[in-house]
Amino acid sequence: MSDFLVYWGYNIAWKIIRWIPEGSVYPLADKFADYLYARNGKSVTRLRTNFQRVRPELDDAQLEFLVNAGMRSHLRYWCDTFRFPSWSKERLIATTVCDSENFLRDPIAAERGCIVALPHAGNWDHAGAYFCATGIPLTTVAEHLKPEKLFRKFLEYRTAIGMEVLDLDSRSIAVLSQRLRAGKLVALVADRDLSKNGIPVEFFGKGAQMPAGPALLAIQTGADLITAYVKYEEVGIRIIFEEAIKVPQSGTVPEKTAAMTQVMADRFAKQLRVHTVDWHMLQRIWLGDNNVQDRNA
Repeated sequence: MSDFLVYWGYNIAWKIIRWIPEGSVYPLADKFADYLYARNGKSVTRLRTNFQRVRPELDDAQLEFLVNAGMRSHLRYWCDTFRFPSWSKERLIATTVCDSENFLRDPIAAERGCIVALPHAGNWDHAGAYFCATGIPLTTVAEHLKPEKLFRKFLEYRTAIGMEVLDLDSRSIAVLSQRLRAGKLVALVADRDLSKNGIPVEFFGKGAQMPAGPALLAIQTGADLITAYVKYEEVGIRIIFEEAIKVPQSGTVPEKTAAMTQVMADRFAKQLRVHTVDWHMLQRIWLGDNNVQDRNA
């Protein structure tokens, strides 16, 4: 698909979906998700492979139910994204529930900075917007999408929410370090890194790579590194926070980074086993899975 068509499709969706009555748009999104599931394209095949690794105990019927529901959760994210510009601050706050929110607010109040690492689950934009709306603006990074116009569109969207968004291709670590030393909040989606700089981790019994950034920033700045998992509720989202990951007292910086990143991966896995349906991972994550043949393909 050409860059023009990709941008045109997103731009039209952004304009139209927010004007469709709410009682109609989410059922339509469910139907579209069911259509995509029935087509069983590459994204659905990948989601099935990922879910199967997370939940190997499921039989075929249970796995298919979960994959279909996972596609519905994914489309719900996009519906929310396209409709966010019309949401009030009051609605944003009222539709957010937090577990152990003090793990984030305490280090910010103490001005020592906080890094929150989370996977691609639920609606992480909603979670970020909640903290911006309640007085804690955050800095994050974004992968540089193509076409350029689409990247700028998402940049404008997240900036309007209240986030400072850095280009992942830029020298973002230096800026993130500055924000943390100033006692600010940095939020990083951190469940996938296929670059040469990723940290090897064991994830559901198989090798994967996750970004070094969260742990490295904590080691270098003294900011707390906490984890969060965002799941959908019937209305809105729930953010589940876990306490700061301790920096090991001994070892080199690479060794400390590896150990902390493995703890981060273990925490993601713990939540994913329980809340699998809201993990919107439609891409390869495990090393060597690029040629995996799905059992229903």
